[in-house]
Amino acid sequence: MSAGRAVLAAATESEQVGSPAVNIAIFGAFVLVTLVIVFRASRNNSTAADYYAAGRSFTGPQNGTAIAGDYLSAASFLGICGAIALNGYDGFLYSVGFLVAWLVALLLVAELLRNTGRFTMADVLSFRLKQRPVRMAAALSTLAVVFFYLLAQMAGAGGLVALLLGVEGVAAQGLVIAVVGALMILYVLVGGMKGTTWVQIIKAILLIAGAAVMTLWVLAKFGFNLSDLLQGAIDKAGPGGESIIEPGRQYGVSAMSQLNFLSLALALVLGTAGLPHVLMRFYTVPSAKEARRSVVWAIWLIGIFYLFTLVLGYGAGALVGPEAIKAAPGGVNSAAPLLAYELGGEILLGLISAVAFATILAVVAGLTITAAASFAHDIYANVIKRGEVRPDGEVKVARITVIAIGVLAIIGGIFANGQNVAFLVALAFAVAASANLPTIIYSLFWKRFNTSGALWSMYGGLISCIVLIAFSPVVSGKVDPATGKSLSMIKDVTVDFHLIPLENPGLISIPLAFLLGIVGTLLSKEKPHPEKFAEMEVRSLTGAGAEKATVH
Repeated sequence: MSAGRAVLAAATESEQVGSPAVNIAIFGAFVLVTLVIVFRASRNNSTAADYYAAGRSFTGPQNGTAIAGDYLSAASFLGICGAIALNGYDGFLYSVGFLVAWLVALLLVAELLRNTGRFTMADVLSFRLKQRPVRMAAALSTLAVVFFYLLAQMAGAGGLVALLLGVEGVAAQGLVIAVVGALMILYVLVGGMKGTTWVQIIKAILLIAGAAVMTLWVLAKFGFNLSDLLQGAIDKAGPGGESIIEPGRQYGVSAMSQLNFLSLALALVLGTAGLPHVLMRFYTVPSAKEARRSVVWAIWLIGIFYLFTLVLGYGAGALVGPEAIKAAPGGVNSAAPLLAYELGGEILLGLISAVAFATILAVVAGLTITAAASFAHDIYANVIKRGEVRPDGEVKVARITVIAIGVLAIIGGIFANGQNVAFLVALAFAVAASANLPTIIYSLFWKRFNTSGALWSMYGGLISCIVLIAFSPVVSGKVDPATGKSLSMIKDVTVDFHLIPLENPGLISIPLAFLLGIVGTLLSKEKPHPEKFAEMEVRSLTGAGAEKATVH
């Protein structure tokens, strides 16, 4: 029996791979160690600056590693490896898009945001515009992006643990997702941004080191010859296997496939600069110089990791095989754990899966604190209380928000279970690029831009993006022609209300949001405030008046 068939047999006969006892022990050890770190880091969480921005006490390299930990989510590890294993070249386009997006973030927003804001994206957007309506719009778009991103992480958790512990059935996997959500709530309630950051730093180091070991191991199997590795993947892919190293396996030659790819690429490349949980990380450093260093470190770490995904994806295709991956309980998201099992047995599987589990926990913790900060700081403190609130009162509301967000994430994750996490994250990127990026760019660089333009752009981009997703094949109407099973979130094939064929709405919603920002501004009778723009420009470029580091 070939190696791929052996793994397939293990996955289908027992519905689990490796030893559940070993997997649970390694998971438990990681959770225990990180909880200790979170409790230690939480000792100084007395003010809003401590809870939201970790007292601005992290260096550029530390924060860059944490950004990498935040950014390299379950989509990067589980989703992309699976996408490359099944679709080859077209799957690797996720890696390219996620990495290139960092250049937009570095060149356009990182330093300028750090100098202008305090805790959240809304601090920047409301700097020279009317505070309350802009903060409300920015907070709502932040919550929407975070929700879509959380769906992806929860779906990854469900698939991963289903594979490792032999958990069968929707109810049992839903329970697993609930446990992940409860752990996430605990991390953020106790540790705040400081505890979350340390978890992300540890997780980034473990993830990149684990991926490096697996990459070298896969290459060693093929005599460190990339051509032999690719040939192995072609052979395992069956008839027409050559397509796995050519463009078009997933995004074919039809006009609709090309438009789908263009829409996905636009969302990936522009989305990062509008992701609130990534933007919030720039506030944890004491200066703009450290913010720049953060991004440089992040780009190097993320770039190296995405090169590893190429080898890991094709390695999974060559050593495990597409059929075994598709048949596993976690589906496409099982490629990396199955490859670990093929290479090093249950111990390596347990270690790599613990890293993947850590990845999910660290990212959801970062997302949750971003959502909590946005609600407590922007909606509660500045819109409802009009700035008249004590810092400890704001932190208390943030902690209550964490619980609410956690419950919503658990419910959403149960519905999204089984979807490719890389694809779900691409939807979050589309929402971020549509609702946030146009307003950020206009606020920083367009003197005439006003409150009306910001509201048109944010609400228009957010609503159009969500409506397009709701009526797309992602939610209903996408059927696998080979099996007749639904590939949409709604599993009943008889339910089909999709109106547009685009799977990612970025191609429509992103240009529309930019256009609405211009139209809203030009139609408004609001007087421009050139003096506020000048103040914002000086502050964003020099850091004059920006939030200083808190000394402990």
